[in-house]
Amino acid sequence: MNAHAKISALIPADLPEPSFEDLAHLPGMQPARVPIMRTINFLKDPLGRSMKLTEQYGRVVRRQDFGGWGVSLIGPEANELVMFNKDKIFSSSLGWNPVLENLFPNGLMLLDFEEHRIHRKTLSIAFKTEPMKHYLGELNTGIVRGLAKWPTTQFKFYPAIKSLTLDLAAASFLGVPWGPDGDKINQAFVDMVLASVSVIRKPLPLTQMRRGIKGRAFMSDFFGREIPKRRGKTGDDIFTQICNATTEDGGLLTDQEIIDHMNFLMMAAHDTTTSSITSTVHFLGTHPEWQDRIREEIMAVKAKTGGELTYETLGDLETIELVFKEAIRLIPPVPSMPRRALREFTFMNHVIPAGTHVGINPMVTHRLPDVWPQPEKFDPTRFTAENSKGRHKYAWVPFGGGGHMCLGLHFAYMQVKSFFFHLLAENRIVLAPEYKGEFYMFPIPKPKDGLPLTIEKL
Repeated sequence: MNAHAKISALIPADLPEPSFEDLAHLPGMQPARVPIMRTINFLKDPLGRSMKLTEQYGRVVRRQDFGGWGVSLIGPEANELVMFNKDKIFSSSLGWNPVLENLFPNGLMLLDFEEHRIHRKTLSIAFKTEPMKHYLGELNTGIVRGLAKWPTTQFKFYPAIKSLTLDLAAASFLGVPWGPDGDKINQAFVDMVLASVSVIRKPLPLTQMRRGIKGRAFMSDFFGREIPKRRGKTGDDIFTQICNATTEDGGLLTDQEIIDHMNFLMMAAHDTTTSSITSTVHFLGTHPEWQDRIREEIMAVKAKTGGELTYETLGDLETIELVFKEAIRLIPPVPSMPRRALREFTFMNHVIPAGTHVGINPMVTHRLPDVWPQPEKFDPTRFTAENSKGRHKYAWVPFGGGGHMCLGLHFAYMQVKSFFFHLLAENRIVLAPEYKGEFYMFPIPKPKDGLPLTIEKL
């Protein structure tokens, strides 16, 4: 274990690392001659290869990747077993640590059980109703200002929205504009995310992992310099609130705990929201009739409020929410979620030993035809109350589930609704003729060509 990792009392000190022989009774891959090539080939087409493995072996699949041997569990029942984690069998910390501990150590997602509960409760103060109302005001202002700077001719949407979401995160999370550090901060997060799935896991010279480690050091210094300025001060931004949040015993988080949480929260808020908005724009461009339906709803809200989007009228933007949910069903911002089994367990009559690296796969579960009729079809009406009746609670899990459900879930919905409220009120999305609609699905989905389009004034 890396020195960053914190050990829960529920995690055995001698947890074994299962080999191929330990998992040989399960259906799945045979040992590869060159395991690293298997990972490289997977990253070329993670969706296609994951779907093929499920079709070939079923919903329990023995797999091999750069981390060694593990098991993929597919389907709503698997999601519920692992995410709800009723019997505390699965460790999120030991699942994510091989991927993230050098880059985002001790972030909320990398904590387990009681420690996770305590930190989640402490951080939740930043996502209460009153702070959220303030964030919405910042989002509305920032989005209007950002959209005004976008070109009226064709441009690539992905880098533009990535820059805008970083500016929005600066206002809501830090309460200040990024200023001259903006480009360095953006690059630091890009380097950290890419390093998390790089094949070379050591920070050797000229490697992506080395760049990621340097990115983390830059961000840690950035947050570290700011913490003393926020202690004992009032502020509506997330950073200031976390600097002054008290734990159950009345104490404050340490500087290092704040740095770790801010690094993780900024990554989660910035990169996953960028991906989710981009996916939604992709589908609105390929299905423009939904732009018209959203615009009708926006006009109704404007008539109700005198032109503003208020916290109280967010719930009126139901069509945006339906489209958003369907977009991230097909292109989930977190395509797979790792855990590690602390004890032996049984799933679908397969006995899986203690220590096994277990992965659940929203990317595949969201496309299972027995759960989602015509799964490749873009159909936001799947998420109406009527059409959702009877669907398994864990069939749709882009934000995770159980105790590790995304803490910023409602912030994400709010940001998405604010963005499309301001974008589509007087504009329409027109995709470039050359746009192919192809996405890199790992580690966080993004369009291969940057998503060229035009925002046309109505």
